[in-house]
Amino acid sequence: MSGVSFRPLARSDFALLRGWLETPHVARWWHHDTSVESLESDFGPSLDGTEPARLAVALAEGVPFGFLQSYRYADNPGYLADVSTIVEVPQGALSIDYFVGEPALLRRGWGLAMIGAAVASLRRDEAGMPAIIVPINAANIASRRLLERAGFRAVAQGLLAPDNPADGPEHVLYRIDR
Repeated sequence: MSGVSFRPLARSDFALLRGWLETPHVARWWHHDTSVESLESDFGPSLDGTEPARLAVALAEGVPFGFLQSYRYADNPGYLADVSTIVEVPQGALSIDYFVGEPALLRRGWGLAMIGAAVASLRRDEAGMPAIIVPINAANIASRRLLERAGFRAVAQGLLAPDNPADGPEHVLYRIDR
């Protein structure tokens, strides 16, 4: 599937982001406060350049359908410490968080196309990146299968704080190399 591109998230996208975060299939795993204040607090610093995460809206043939966040583990020392207790995180490694927000586009190949485009983009734009390592809650079978289909391999399993307090702490860590 082709036609996936990314554009930087903007504050003008917060209403769209809020709607996606409130859809049941996204809320189940992201469990995110969608108030204006929370969106500003969580995403605003990256938009302002004071936090280094890259935030993007995924576009399917020019139409917004999902969200992608990428970041270096080194820029998140607490998270790096937690993940490093489970698997070796090489210097320069990145991680991604993502979702398909549009319910009508679920299970139609757009998630796989988004992850593939993200990996290609990070390989091209992040010269020192040796790998992308993505922790996924063990119960999130759909996301795990998506990463596997995109070429990631499960490299470890361990306990991390879940995004949703209703979930257990068991996570599977996936990796794809440069």
